Amino acid sequence: MTTWSNDELTRIGQAEELQMAPSRADGTPRAPVPIWVVRDGDDLYVRSFRGSAGAWYRAARAGHEGRIRSGGVERDVTFAEVTDSGVNDRVDAAYRTKYGRYGARYVDPMVASRDTTLKLVPR
Repeated sequence: MTTWSNDELTRIGQAEELQMAPSRADGTPRAPVPIWVVRDGDDLYVRSFRGSAGAWYRAARAGHEGRIRSGGVERDVTFAEVTDSGVNDRVDAAYRTKYGRYGARYVDPMVASRDTTLKLVPR
């Protein structure tokens, strides 16, 4: 199983945004979209601001694979759904800490979208 290096975790975790490109059914990447990313320990997580209606989220759930680019790191990833409430609580806190300066208008929808939490697993 491939893991993130400490350098990759730091660079992506400190980056403001991540470029997300879920794969199409034929394996080609969709056009990348910018989204927020948070780190919890040795793992990276993303959520959909628009909840389950978000286009990139629907594509990621359908194909479970894609490519990300952030902080000078570019990797193929698998998107793993997260249902553990403890992990989601920590991801909530990570979003509030990292992006709180943007205010409740932007952070609250991210926290409310915890059912869209995806773990980025490097391939």
